[in-house]
Amino acid sequence: MPGTILPAVDGRTPSVLVTGATGNLGREVVDRLRTRDVRVRCLSRDQIDPRPGVESVRGDLTDPAVVRSALAGVDAVLLMWPLLDSAPARDLVAELAAAAPRVVYVSSTAIDDEVARQSDPIVQVHADMEALLNDAGLRPVVLRSDTLASNARGWAAQVKAGDVVAGPDIARTAVVDERDVADAAVAALLWDDDQREHGPHVLTGPEILSRADQVASLGAALGRSLLFDVVPADLARSRMLADGRPEHLVEALIAAPVRRPESNRITDHVERLTGRPPGTFRQWAVDHAAEFS
Repeated sequence: MPGTILPAVDGRTPSVLVTGATGNLGREVVDRLRTRDVRVRCLSRDQIDPRPGVESVRGDLTDPAVVRSALAGVDAVLLMWPLLDSAPARDLVAELAAAAPRVVYVSSTAIDDEVARQSDPIVQVHADMEALLNDAGLRPVVLRSDTLASNARGWAAQVKAGDVVAGPDIARTAVVDERDVADAAVAALLWDDDQREHGPHVLTGPEILSRADQVASLGAALGRSLLFDVVPADLARSRMLADGRPEHLVEALIAAPVRRPESNRITDHVERLTGRPPGTFRQWAVDHAAEFS
């Protein structure tokens, strides 16, 4: 399916709105869309650095007026919901339903479709968002992404300071390069209607990794011996609270390591959407080693 393009609408160049455009994934998507024959609009709460060919809208997804303005004339939307509660998304979904663009939603591979409640709040909000979008008749293209390799950037300060990365452990999973997820997202945003597949598309990396495995790969890329030191959940909670993080966020971050089950699932969905297999975390570490030096 790679290489296809969203058809022109009424003779004009199609337009794509990217939410969360300043995040690790959002930036990658915007960079790729800039090379395609589409108009790119970004919506973010943070200041967006000016880029040629990119229109920026600063505001909050929970503000209907901001969303309505950002959606004007848009043909497709990459949606990333940033909150731990889906209730504030109801106005957003209503605006999407009124504007009726194609919606590509970035969700989580940790969703279990067979259970009523998900393992932790982060996974639950993704499941709730999928339900909201479908109940509104939007029929989103759902990309369920595994753990992004870019999450490792959170260890940069520790790696620069020493040879031990400390943190709560989490069940092993098929860590996926955010660049691969970005390529898949662009493919889904630009499909013509005859090729549209709603999914969910389950995007994984090519191997199952623990956090210790990831830290070791970072060490290899840096020519150092790095170790991962598992911090008990209670200690991790107290440290995050002491750092000033909101309690509801801390509880969600702790719930994931404690409750989320290990996943041994590896799929070919990245290759189906992009035409090439996903990259390894080892290569991601090599490509981003300078960020940890």
